[in-house]
Amino acid sequence: MKPSIPKGTRDFSPIEMTRRNYIFDTLKDVFQLHGYQAIETPSMENLSTLLGKYGEEGDKLLFKVLNSGDFLKKVKEDIHGIDPNKVATQISEKGLRYDLTVPFARYVVQHRNEISFPFKRYQIQPVWRADRPQKGRYREFFQCDVDVIGSNSLLNEVELVVIIDEVFKRLNINTEVLINNRKILAGIAEVIGQPEKIIDITVAIDKLDKIGIEKVNQELLDKGIPAVAVDQLQPIILLNGSIDEKFAKLETILAASEVGLKGIEEAKEIFDHLKEMDLTTKWDLDLTLARGLNYYTGAIIEVKSADVKIGSICGGGRYDDLTGIFGLADVSGVGISFGADRIYDVLNELGKFPADAEFTTKLMFVNFGAKEASYCLGLLKDIRKAGINAELFPDSAKMKKQMTYANNKNIEFVALIGENEMNEGTITLKNMQSGEQKTVNLEQLIQELA
Repeated sequence: MKPSIPKGTRDFSPIEMTRRNYIFDTLKDVFQLHGYQAIETPSMENLSTLLGKYGEEGDKLLFKVLNSGDFLKKVKEDIHGIDPNKVATQISEKGLRYDLTVPFARYVVQHRNEISFPFKRYQIQPVWRADRPQKGRYREFFQCDVDVIGSNSLLNEVELVVIIDEVFKRLNINTEVLINNRKILAGIAEVIGQPEKIIDITVAIDKLDKIGIEKVNQELLDKGIPAVAVDQLQPIILLNGSIDEKFAKLETILAASEVGLKGIEEAKEIFDHLKEMDLTTKWDLDLTLARGLNYYTGAIIEVKSADVKIGSICGGGRYDDLTGIFGLADVSGVGISFGADRIYDVLNELGKFPADAEFTTKLMFVNFGAKEASYCLGLLKDIRKAGINAELFPDSAKMKKQMTYANNKNIEFVALIGENEMNEGTITLKNMQSGEQKTVNLEQLIQELA
């Protein structure tokens, strides 16, 4: 068989891994700068932990792990023609995690006696979704989550937008932060007379960018929402103007909705704080932003690249009682997730990876023979102690082969030490980009490369 990998997954070469680690390291630095601590959770969770947390569509995208052994033995009925989820729970007790938020909620409840609230954590791990692969959408991808749980303060939302601003400023990506509030959406559902259809409405309008207004309207009609309510919805979700103008119009539209006015109040407080933060990122109120996950209850946030059409590269929001499903009620949290794979694609398309993100080894010693190699090993100890990534070519092969290796690996400098250099205590240092050569001693080499 010809070797292959599942659709929607990817191999990563050394250069790609170096670039990915540049993204991860940038995120970790910013997260830690704001006082967040790292945790990890298992790739697999009990299926009971995952099912029902992401809505009907999310449940369909869960990868289920078959029970070991004769997994069909415990199926109590003919599996043909019955609900697939019902069958799944009989042949599968575990599933690959769909995101990092639900496992985090489970973690908080399970370890609530060991952690201090508010608990600020970050988590960088892969997740899996049985989605249709396409540009910017994979079945296996990394999420980089940062959450604070155990605090109702809207200052947490403000801090997360500040983190977004700092991350993308460091990565040199122009972005726009879109903010909405699920309470505003609930208020809209109320004023058009469809409060019980809030989930159907949010799931549909969350697809506006992907499928357009006509298909969104058709989906709303298909979900049983009357045409008159769909017509009422149009001017609301397509509201334009400045942020202040949008709020003014919303206050009039949602005047009869207590929950809607509460959502406006929360959103205005966040925007008022953001005005004081001197952010470089653009931000706006977007009523079409719904983020279809059922557990969001307050602010919702989404980040898009201003220069590459690829969908959301970061998003999240407030969840007031996600831990309640695991037995710990009334613990509010808020968090965002950075899509490392899409961020990678944006940086790659724009050519914005820094030059040093290409390099793993900075210096390679050419191997002229056993005596020279032994001499170089002694120097390597001091060079590596100075924090310089360095290696010795293992074989005394032809010079062309060694130089080709250095070129293919994007090694910046090559050191040549023959008998003369050993006698004089010098090193011939070659810059592989410019071709320039010069003679230095060990101290000078370390000073130049460190």
